[in-house]
This record gives sequence, structure tokens and C-alpha cells, in this order.
Amino acid sequence: MRYLPHTEEDIKEMLQTVGSESLDALFSMIPENCRRSEDMNLPESLTEWELDKLMENLSNDIAASPEYKSFVGAGSYEHYIPASAQYLLSRSEFVTSYTPYQPEMTQGTLQAIYEYQTLVSRLLGMEVANASIYDGASALAEALLMSIRITRKNKVAVSQLVHPLYRQVIKTYFKPSGYEIVELPYLESGLTDISGLKDLEDFAAVAVQSPNFFGCIEDLHTVGEMAHEKKTLLVAAFTEPLAFGLFKSPGSLGADIACGEGQSLGIPQAFGGPALGLFAGKLKYVRHMPGRLVGETVDRGGKRGYVLTLATREQHIRREKATSNICTNNSLCALASAMYMASTGGTGIRSLARLNYDKSEYLKSAFRNAGIGIPFEGATFNEFVVKLSGGSRKAYDRLLKKKIIAGLDLAPYYSELENHYLFCVTETKSRAEMDRLVQEMTS
Repeated sequence: MRYLPHTEEDIKEMLQTVGSESLDALFSMIPENCRRSEDMNLPESLTEWELDKLMENLSNDIAASPEYKSFVGAGSYEHYIPASAQYLLSRSEFVTSYTPYQPEMTQGTLQAIYEYQTLVSRLLGMEVANASIYDGASALAEALLMSIRITRKNKVAVSQLVHPLYRQVIKTYFKPSGYEIVELPYLESGLTDISGLKDLEDFAAVAVQSPNFFGCIEDLHTVGEMAHEKKTLLVAAFTEPLAFGLFKSPGSLGADIACGEGQSLGIPQAFGGPALGLFAGKLKYVRHMPGRLVGETVDRGGKRGYVLTLATREQHIRREKATSNICTNNSLCALASAMYMASTGGTGIRSLARLNYDKSEYLKSAFRNAGIGIPFEGATFNEFVVKLSGGSRKAYDRLLKKKIIAGLDLAPYYSELENHYLFCVTETKSRAEMDRLVQEMTS
């Protein structure tokens, strides 16, 4: 939307309407020591096209500009978004996140959420999905709280290969509650060490991310079998849902709850937000599910309709009786992901996932041929870890000056992984760009 400044005539008319003599009089109730007494020191005004050019030049100097080639994922991924989804989402009737309490007034919104829930359930292989949560991190934390409500056990096991920021959010959620978190270490293979899961009777759930933070595909089926033998729930987390276009879904591998980030599904990175929390589970646990849930019904005339369902009024006004304190859903982001999935279709998502995998494998092979180490040899999707030689920080900074962001340094998150970098390749990267990356890194 364009910025349209008020003219002197506009300001005078507005002041007359509110019954104020001047702008100073309008703000007279604000103490003088809280008001600015002199004019701001601003540059001369610019024309609209001059301002556009200035902003364009400023944007070229930041890493998010198109001139930079980023090979970083780690929970936020660059994907092409269909023009159809972008256009439909821009329509004014969709731009709301208001909770649709009155079904007779909001059938369009409710139907859109219902279709979103259906698409998420199919993608994740689960029986039921909610109307979305804030982001992947809060979705995982809510899933673990849900598992505690179901099992009435106060301890959870979380893999160290769950996204580090997600684990921090879990700790924030759990700190005031007194619930215990036990972290599972990882093996040299880049997978979660599940040998400690033999004594699971006291755990409400075990949370494993796949693809994990190193990009490796975890054996969810085996983890699920071990958990279910001890009446413990398997919570399958993820940051890249597009992987399920190629790999088996969490539901097909025995997950009781599947949750994670949905940003890859038609939502731009946008400097880190907004995001979308996908949340799905087994139908038998639906009454413990946090957030909103839209169901299909019929009205008195027998016509199909949609309503908020399985949400007692206490969930909205009595926090102590609620399944969570999630008070709304990310409607616009959820709608964007539904439009993306519907526009791409099942075949398109499979093809896109395959393209991500193939491009990632191409770059991985090019690194190996150039003598660059790949420490974890297991299956990956579109992310993998690279081990660089000493002085890698200098190489990273040198590439950054050439507008190439060469992966994410893992040392701040895993102190034992100095000189290890997490690389990501999506369909947006060309072969020429990947070849240039390898060439610059080995020159």
C-alpha cells in the first residue's frame, strides 16, 4: 500500500471533526518532557520513484537481497511460490486472523481452515489436524504438553538433533511447570542415539525430528516401536514438510503426534517470519489437542456447513481448564499453505521434493569430489553437514564478501562441531550457482 501523506487541509478538517484547535492542543495531555520540542532532522523529501530507487539500493546491501546466494536452511527455506497462490492470498476477504466464533458469518473462513486441516492430515499421514499454531517451535512444545495430559507422566525425552531453538522453546514452556526434559545424545552417524530408550516407562513422550537438524533421516519406525512397548508416545517433529513428498510420512511410521514448521508451504522467508505451526495427531487423542479445530456438519435444512468443534467454552475463558493457552490460529499463513498445496498438488509436491533431493545430492557429490568432508553419510533430503579445514571462518567471510552465504556455522549450537557447516539446497538453486560455490570454496 502506498504512503499518502495528509495535506494541511486534511489535517485542519480532521482537527475540526474531533474538536481540537491544533495538533499541539490535541496532544496537550501528554507531559511536555515526553514530547519532542524541536523538528526532526530529516533529509529533503524525495519523489516516489526516487524513494523506490533508494530503497532498492539499500536492499542490495543486505543478505536477503536477490544478489546474495544463500545456502542456509536450518528451519527457514527458500522455495518458489506459485503465482496463483500469491494472487489469491492478496484478496482482501482472506486477510484476517480473527477466530471465527460465529459460523453463520464466517463459512468461507471455516471452510478454508477445514480444507487446510484435510491437506495437512494427508501430507503428514495423520487422522486429524488442527487449524494451525503459531510456529514449529510452539507446535512441538504444545505436542509434548499434550502427551503429558494423555499419559499423566511428567517427563519427556527430546533428541539433541531437534532444532536447537525448538529445544529452547520447550525449556521455556516447561520451566514454570516443573516437567522434566531428558535430552538424547546423537551418534557419529548424525542420528539420535536411541539406546537409552530401553527404560521408557516414566516418559510421556519421545520427540525426534526427521529430517533432523543435521539433515539426516531418522528411523522413526524403530523409535516408535520402542516407545509404544512402554506406552510412551512418539512425537515426530520437522522443519521441512516438503520432505514428506519423497519420504514416508510420520503417520505411516507410527507417530502419535506430528508437528513442525510449515513455512516451506507457500510462505516467504520474510526475514524470519511470520511462520506456521503444523499440528496433527491420532483421532483418539483429539480432545487433548491444543488450538482450534474446524469440523463439518449440516444445518437445520440439511445443507453442509462448518463450525469450530470439540472446543468447550472454558478453553476460551477459563485458562485453568483449557487444553492450552493458544487462543487463535495463524489463519492467513494456514490459508497460504493450503493454497500452495492445492496449487502444487500431490504429483507436484512429489516432483518438487525429488528436485530438492537431487540438487542436494549433486552439491554433496561435488563437495566430495573437491576433497571437502561430509561427516554424516546417512540419507538426507535437502540439507547436509560439511566439515571444512582449519581457517574455515576466513573462507566463510571471504565468500560472504562475494555475496555467497556458505551454510550455517554449527559451532554456536554444538560446541564439538567446530568448522562444521550446515548447507541447504532447494529448487531455487541452479547448477551454475552450486558449481560456483564449490569453486569459490576450493580456490
